[in-house]
Amino acid sequence: MTARTRVERLVGLHGLEPGATDRLLALLELLARDPAAPSSVRDPEHAAEVHIADSLSALELPEVARAGSVVDLGSGAGFPGLPLAIARPHAAVVLLESSRRKCEFLGRARTVAGAANARVVCSRAEAWAEGREWAELVVARALGELALVCEYAAPLLALGGALVAWKGSVSRVERSAGESAARELGLDPAAVVRTAPYPGSVSHHLHVYMKIADTPARFPRRPGAAQKRPLGRQA
Repeated sequence: MTARTRVERLVGLHGLEPGATDRLLALLELLARDPAAPSSVRDPEHAAEVHIADSLSALELPEVARAGSVVDLGSGAGFPGLPLAIARPHAAVVLLESSRRKCEFLGRARTVAGAANARVVCSRAEAWAEGREWAELVVARALGELALVCEYAAPLLALGGALVAWKGSVSRVERSAGESAARELGLDPAAVVRTAPYPGSVSHHLHVYMKIADTPARFPRRPGAAQKRPLGRQA
């Protein structure tokens, strides 16, 4: 199946607006030709599955489908943030990334994809003070363990907002630590949704957390603290 055929099917499956096909394909083309693209999956046919189908699979969640303000945490090459910005053109999307090189690629990708509703913020999550309680939705793909993702995301979420984390297989220890961290941060572990975004995909899950209480003022901790001293782990 060609990349165009696959993207056309995804656009139809998710009921996206006319023009979404060409914008998603433009993103795939940039990924394939830009030597600075921060992804090991760059072949358009493969990337249509691994990046585009996987990103858009979250549209099945009502928390994703209705969000008006979205932060893609550690955006990297722009997935899932840019496909979601294309799918939801009336939502404001922030591509939050700390690496300057990746931010420069994201700027090119945003332009090529015509994602005027997306903007790049080159900052660590802990240092982006303007983002506190701004987002109705935070998404994170392949960013780290659940407790770490929760700590980065919680201060950015407004009450009633949701965190959706893309994960593969998760150990019982990681899941328990994530639940403990979530409670400390004002989040409720709401659901774990199994997805199969493309044939052969294995252990794809969307972990959903809801912001049910204010995140304590001591969060975020200073940059690096969440990695060095993760929440939810017993000493």
